[in-house]
Parts: sequence; structure tokens; C-alpha cells
Amino acid sequence: MVRAYVLITATAGKALEVVERLRSSPGVIHADAITGEYDVIAEVEAEDIAGIGRLVVERVQSNGVLKTITCLAVQ
Repeated sequence: MVRAYVLITATAGKALEVVERLRSSPGVIHADAITGEYDVIAEVEAEDIAGIGRLVVERVQSNGVLKTITCLAVQ
């Protein structure tokens, strides 16, 4: 399994909605609204790196999300 952290910039006022949607999405281990440069952080998991890419494109990058940065866990 491959894990990654996805840093998410949400549209104004949508961070909590994004978190709730992500928490019920398959492949998302955990999601939190955060302070700072990004609005949401999600920990995700898939069988391989391509699976992480599909998960981000299909489940994370949707309504209420402006931008994502995916950081693969190396250990």
C-alpha cells in the first residue's frame, strides 16, 4: 500500500464541506480542516502510486476544491 498526504485549498467557505465529503470517501484514511496556507489535509491510501493519482483526481479534486498538492509518504 502507498500512503500520501493531500494538501487542499478550498473555495471560500467550503473547507468543512470538503472535509465531510472526504471522510466518507473510500481510500481516505483521515481528513481535517486546518489553519495556515491550506484549508484541508487528507491522508489517503491506495495499492500503488497510480491509484493515489486516480483517488486524488476522482475523489478529492471536485466541488469546493481549488488546488491540491500530493505528498507521498516515504516510510
